[in-house]
Amino acid sequence: MTETHPPTQRLNLYRWEGVDALGNLQSGELLSADELSVHQQLFTLALQPISVKYQQRVRAAYWKGADLIAFIRQLATLLQTGLPLVNSLTLLANEHPKAPWRCILQTIFTGVREGTPLSAMVGQFPQVFPVIYRRIIAIGEMTGQLDHCCLQLALQQEKQAELSRKVKKALRYPLIVLAIASTVTILMLTMVLPEFAKIYASFDAQLPWFTTLLILASQGLIRFGPATTFLIIISAVFYFKKYHPEALWRRREQKLLMRVPLIRSLIADSCLGQIFQTLAMTQQAGLTLIASLEAAATASTNLLFEQAILEIKHQITLGTPLHQAFGQSPLFPSLCQQLIHIGEESGSLDEILLKLAQWHHQQANQLADSMAQSIEPLMMVVMGVLVGGLVIAMYLPIFQLGAAMG
Repeated sequence: MTETHPPTQRLNLYRWEGVDALGNLQSGELLSADELSVHQQLFTLALQPISVKYQQRVRAAYWKGADLIAFIRQLATLLQTGLPLVNSLTLLANEHPKAPWRCILQTIFTGVREGTPLSAMVGQFPQVFPVIYRRIIAIGEMTGQLDHCCLQLALQQEKQAELSRKVKKALRYPLIVLAIASTVTILMLTMVLPEFAKIYASFDAQLPWFTTLLILASQGLIRFGPATTFLIIISAVFYFKKYHPEALWRRREQKLLMRVPLIRSLIADSCLGQIFQTLAMTQQAGLTLIASLEAAATASTNLLFEQAILEIKHQITLGTPLHQAFGQSPLFPSLCQQLIHIGEESGSLDEILLKLAQWHHQQANQLADSMAQSIEPLMMVVMGVLVGGLVIAMYLPIFQLGAAMG
């Protein structure tokens, strides 16, 4: 027997044992904020608790990633085989290897069995399922194509996850190189260079300007480095706790990222692929254009593109053709406007939107693949300049002294 509460920022998994009204021993798992809440839930279920044991803390990040995509993929597969929705959900809930997910899926199964739509049950867990899940599932329920919509959603999420993995893989090596270079530079400035400075001071000779500059930097780093590092960490924590959750500041962050050439193209292609995939999916499901645009805006994780889609939706309500509405936004290339115009005239808008989605996904993947090749040489140059410059600064006075003695 498994129940759960809608997840919050701090949830714990508990394993409980209790006795029902007939004296039978029951056991199960519960997601709850604290042990007292577990007892209250058991009393509500007419169970007398015997033991409640803490298992693990379940944070919001726990629900993201492969398990989330696997759920919608497995649900689509089961539905396509002809298995009823309730049977599919109970199978997924019972067979899932992770206890927190079993709790969530069991609650969804119970709600659907009692007549609540799947989209409504999914919507009760906003920290587990992004809004796009609820929207696409609701489309499948309205059109009678739940299996097809779940499959399309799974494909879309898998493409996004694949792109994210490629970007992380491309950035991993340059970030490691940069971290090593920074560590070596700090160690040389705070531990090695001061010893050289003491030796040079005993010579009572004028040092090269480059060496003098680095010695001053070393002294400043030793004196103010710890306090500055502490201040930066505190400021960063404060910003991410206070301002980062607000839409206004996230929009400013995204605007800054959109000014970085390589990052701009990657973000744009990724967002465009996601937007056009959602539009194609909803159009194929028979939704109105306004509803499709609403779903695309909801699915977008970038606030700039979300705002652009909402503005396009507003233009559509005023009677503007879709291709002209897209042409008014600088975030959408002119190719999008041209192909959408062709799709409107030929009556094959859903096919054109799907091709646009595939093209932008392909562009994003190619760019992610080439990121490492583009960034690695630059990182090697940066590391060479930092470490090489420090070595030259430390040994340059010795060379000059040797030349003077010669």
